[in-house]
Amino acid sequence: MPTDWTRALAVVAHPDDLEYGSAAAIADWTDGGREVVYLLATRGEAGIDTIAPAECAPLREAEQRASAAVVGVTQVEFLDYRDGVVEYGLDLRRDIAAAIRRHRPELIITMNHRDTWGGEAGGGFWNTPDHKAVGRATLDAAADAGNRWIFPELISEQGLEPWNGVRWVAVSGTTTPTHGVDAAPGMERAVKSLMEHKAYIEVLTDQDPEEYVRGFLGGFAEQAGARFGGRPAVLFEVFPR
Repeated sequence: MPTDWTRALAVVAHPDDLEYGSAAAIADWTDGGREVVYLLATRGEAGIDTIAPAECAPLREAEQRASAAVVGVTQVEFLDYRDGVVEYGLDLRRDIAAAIRRHRPELIITMNHRDTWGGEAGGGFWNTPDHKAVGRATLDAAADAGNRWIFPELISEQGLEPWNGVRWVAVSGTTTPTHGVDAAPGMERAVKSLMEHKAYIEVLTDQDPEEYVRGFLGGFAEQAGARFGGRPAVLFEVFPR
């Protein structure tokens, strides 16, 4: 995985998306002095059946901020798209491009943008519309951010000059990974980070929360580590720019 960078922007659809895949890598990166900012399209307000959206949104936002702090992330921003009905389009591309221009990352992190969790060939589980929309828009916005003639209003209305410094977009949750990050140094904090999403986990499983989280994260890291001599890993599909 590239290490010659100082700033990253992680763009996902919901609270907990990063904790279910990338948090161990992010903890290791912030330990090394790198800056990571979180940008979430929604506040996850449609994610808990027993809690109405108006009550759920501030709860999940608070859990996300606490979760980010565990892995050394202090900046968490929300775009306030409606959870569950995010659509790929110009508005989403523009909002993500604006964030890229504000934060000027060299690395962007996002989630699986494909129809299934089984890759382009199909198979596996169907992906959610929000994940697909945000992932794809993020890949496109990485280029939009560097072109002054795409969304020129970002300059005239917000004073956001083009940023063409994005060098890679790293996609988690893909079955066609190209790179891996050692999960061991950040795994304990990744576990604690996901456990901050207490309200969500309580309705997701009847298991003991810590047992569930350790089993989920540890299992995927060990499975990924089969490609790296048995060393647990966080996998990404990296698109260079």
